[in-house]
Amino acid sequence: APVATQMGSYAANVIVHRLQGKPPPKPFHYIDRGSMATIGRSSAIAETGRLKLWGFPAWLAWLFIHIMYLVGFGNRILVLFQWALNYVTRGRTARLITEGAATRAEPPGRTAI
Repeated sequence: APVATQMGSYAANVIVHRLQGKPPPKPFHYIDRGSMATIGRSSAIAETGRLKLWGFPAWLAWLFIHIMYLVGFGNRILVLFQWALNYVTRGRTARLITEGAATRAEPPGRTAI
């Protein structure tokens, strides 16, 4: 996703330059901003350049960066509140898509009970 995001911005910039009759921008160059991953409750790893974090500090960095990439202040507050509630209650909410499940036909050879 990071490569696609940067390339999308670059492509949009090229289109704007062409529409305005400006010379094209410099060739695309990907900037690696590092990697992050959560490992478990309050634990993560993060690496960007020479900076390497692990454990709770990396988890806080992961949390902060993900919150900042959300669109809109209200969304940020809502997600932060939900994450905090799940953290305190140790909640593991299932994120399932169930819409239309009742209207689907049973697989062949199975009977609905």
